[in-house]
Amino acid sequence: MGGGAEGFKMCVSKKEVVTPVLPMQEQWLPLSNLDLLLPPVNVGLFFCYRNPNSALTGKKLTLANMVSSLKRALAQALVSYYAFAGELVLNSVGEPMLLCNEKGVDFTEAFADVELQELSLYNPDESIEGKLVPERKHGVLAVQVTQLKCGGLVVGCTFDHRIADAYSANMFLVSWAEISQFQPTLFQPSFRRSLLDPRRPILIDPSLNDMYVPINTLSSAKEEDSDVDHLVSRIYYVTSEQINLMQSIASSSGIKRTKLESFSAFLWKMIAKHAMQSDARNTRTRLGIVVDGRTRLGNGNEEKTKLMATYFGNVISIPFGSMKVTELIEKPLNCVADEVHDILDVAMTKEHFLGLIDWVEAHKPTPALAKIYCVGFEDGPGFVVSSGLRFPVEKVDFRWGKPAFGSYHFPWRGNSGYVMPMPSPKGNGDWIVYMHLSREQLEFIESEAPAVFRPLTSNYLDL
Repeated sequence: MGGGAEGFKMCVSKKEVVTPVLPMQEQWLPLSNLDLLLPPVNVGLFFCYRNPNSALTGKKLTLANMVSSLKRALAQALVSYYAFAGELVLNSVGEPMLLCNEKGVDFTEAFADVELQELSLYNPDESIEGKLVPERKHGVLAVQVTQLKCGGLVVGCTFDHRIADAYSANMFLVSWAEISQFQPTLFQPSFRRSLLDPRRPILIDPSLNDMYVPINTLSSAKEEDSDVDHLVSRIYYVTSEQINLMQSIASSSGIKRTKLESFSAFLWKMIAKHAMQSDARNTRTRLGIVVDGRTRLGNGNEEKTKLMATYFGNVISIPFGSMKVTELIEKPLNCVADEVHDILDVAMTKEHFLGLIDWVEAHKPTPALAKIYCVGFEDGPGFVVSSGLRFPVEKVDFRWGKPAFGSYHFPWRGNSGYVMPMPSPKGNGDWIVYMHLSREQLEFIESEAPAVFRPLTSNYLDL
């Protein structure tokens, strides 16, 4: 389903390391307590560009010129975003720290024997993973630019999640593109770790013990569940009409719910319906939602608000809720949306994030994880929704046009699923939805709600 080529040939033509254009003094940058909550997982993202020469009547752009421009701008961007040019090492107690030593970014040039319109974007496990998004082997960030048979380009990146969240990566991407266009950069990142220092004395709400867990309390048997249905990735588009309809039904109790709350509630009910098919009516399903804490931590302090707006690092929490399958199925969408709102409400305060920073401090140097990430801590299926609605697809223009398509690609190693809605490059209010769930769950969702989750195709993107 979705069409497109998957088994195309790849050829790597060149590998090099791009370092900051200006020499910098070697320094250590500690990870914040919120960074330490992230496991060593990689986050991928990619942008697809049409042949930039197809609409030109004058001088043609060559691949060499475009790659040179990308590398030049990257080297300049790494001066401000020096964390991406460093490497992670362990300190004396085994905690990761960032050594900012200008190690640089692995930069790969490649060719793919496929046209842009033939790419099976619906199935990124086959068309993107290990092909158009680079493997990060060294350092913190890896970049790959791939020329396609049609003359189009794909720019893929992979970064260590312990160093940056999506908000930080988005800042970097916009700055990189602005430098490519010889424009002043909108953001100057802040690495002021003191913004996330624990309080003295620390103050911890006991509810955080229900959300996060030290990894030494997890049994290895649960971490290695050979019977688990392996997760796969798919990309869909959801029309603005469907999103608005969900929101309208979810708000039918008189309280307007956000589009993200409404969508999450709808998907939660879908996951429950699938579980019921497996005769799992007595199990519980879990929903987690990623919350950005920048505006919460800055609340009430104008200077801190400005600094947090450009803070580079992880400032996220993943509150979650759990409900019985039968409850989720029986409740109307607006009631489930109320439950989703209550899940989010827990993490919407400054106190929550201050408490989370303190909670990590109390458990150091033992690493910890969000409970919903862990395998087998509860008996039913779970998934996490992370809003990518601020994904700046239209701003990642490296002087050869806006992307025809862009998406995160995050097949994380957790047992819980992962879902990220992003804006459509069409700019018409549609969503692009990256979904990393079990194959059976995805097949059920496609058959149960085909008008909502439509496999992404080149026809939709006008490729």
